[in-house]
Amino acid sequence: MSKDQALRLHVPEPTGRPGCATDFSYLRVSPAGSVRKPPVDVLPMDTRDIAYSLVRVLDDDGNAVGQWAPELSIDQMRAGLRTMLQTRIFDARMLTAQRQKKMSFYMQSLGEEAIGTAQALALRPDDMCFPTYRQQSILLQRGYPMVDMICQLMSNERDPLKGRQLPVMYSVKEKGFFSISGNLATQYIQAVGWAMASAIKGDTRIASAWIGDGATAEADFDTGLTFAHVYSAPVILNVVNNQWAISTFQAIAGGENTTFAARGVGCGIASLRVDGNDFLAVYAASCWAAERARNNLGPTLIEWVTYRAGPHSTSDDPSKYRPADEWNSFPLGDPIGRLKRHLITLGAWSEKEHEETHKALEAEVIAAQKEAEQYGTLATGHVFSPAQMFEDVYKDMPEHLRVQRQQLGI
Repeated sequence: MSKDQALRLHVPEPTGRPGCATDFSYLRVSPAGSVRKPPVDVLPMDTRDIAYSLVRVLDDDGNAVGQWAPELSIDQMRAGLRTMLQTRIFDARMLTAQRQKKMSFYMQSLGEEAIGTAQALALRPDDMCFPTYRQQSILLQRGYPMVDMICQLMSNERDPLKGRQLPVMYSVKEKGFFSISGNLATQYIQAVGWAMASAIKGDTRIASAWIGDGATAEADFDTGLTFAHVYSAPVILNVVNNQWAISTFQAIAGGENTTFAARGVGCGIASLRVDGNDFLAVYAASCWAAERARNNLGPTLIEWVTYRAGPHSTSDDPSKYRPADEWNSFPLGDPIGRLKRHLITLGAWSEKEHEETHKALEAEVIAAQKEAEQYGTLATGHVFSPAQMFEDVYKDMPEHLRVQRQQLGI
C-alpha cells in the first residue's frame, strides 16, 4: 500500500476579509531610498533584485531620498499634485452623477492617481498610451477638456465617440490616448505592435501599455512579453497591482509567492517593482524606462504597487469581499497626501493653498459638468439620429446597409 500523501491544490486567499483586518506584510515594502538604481543599459537579468524589492523615494517625513530621487522642478511637482487633485475631484463628481442616473456606468481611479499623472509627465506628448479604465489622469495631465470627457460619459449629442463606447472608455488620438478596451490585456499586444511599427518606420515615438494585476492571467499578457522581448520593442509595460481585480485578490493572478515584475525578468525584459503611491518614484522609474526605449535598449516592465481605494466600478460592492477600512491601513498611504507633504517640507505648498486649490478645481469640474449636461444626459434621453449607426463604420457604405437605411426612412 502506498505511503505517499494525497495530492492537493493550493487555493490563494486574501489576507483580509470583511470584519477581519488585513495583514499587509505580504507586500514586502523596502525602506525609502534603499533600492539601487542601475544604469539605463543594464541587462534584463541584472534587474532581478529590483523586481523583488520596491523602489521608493519619499520617506515617512516627506523627504526625497536615495538614487532614484528625480530632478523635478517645484513647478512640475505642483502641476502633478494639481492633476492628481483634479482627477480625484473629477472622479467623485462623476460617481455622484452616475448615482443620479446621468450616466450608466463609471470607474474611479481613487488611490491610483500618481501612476498616470507622473508617467504622463515623464513621457512626451506624442508618445502613445494604451490605457485601461483607470488612467483618466493621463488625459487630464495632457490637457484634454473635461467637457469632452463628460460628454463621452453621458453619451450625449457632443460625445466624441457618438455613444459607441461604454462610459470611461475614452479614445483621443490627438492626445496619444488609444481607445480603451474592455477586454483586458489587449492593451499589451496593441502597444507592442504599435511600438514595433514605430521602430519599423524609423520614428522616435514610444508606446506605453497598461493593465491590472488580474489581467496578467490573460494570454495576451504573455504574448505581449514574448514579442516585446524578441523584437526589443520600444515600449513600457505597466502592471498596476492595486491588490484587487474585479473581486479577486491579486494572489489569484499569481502574485502570492512572487511578483508580477519578476515575470518580465523571466522573459528577458528589464523589470522594476515600484511604489505606485510615490509620485517621485513613479516619475523616476517612468523616465528610466522611457530612456531605455528611446535608446533602443528594449522594453521595460514596471509593476506599480498601489491600492484600489474605491469599488471596481459603480456595479461593484467591495464591502462584500474585503474590509471596509482596508485603504486606511494600506502601508503605502495616499499618493496625494504624500506629494503634498513633500512640497510642504520644501516650503512650496501649504495647507491653505491645498484647500484653495481643491475649491478652485472643484469649481472647474462643476462648471465643466454643467456645460456638458447642456448637450444631454442619460436621464434626459439621447439625441443621436438613428442614421448615425450606419456612419463611420465602413469607408464606403455597403449596398445592404444603404438599403436598410432607406427602409428606416433616414
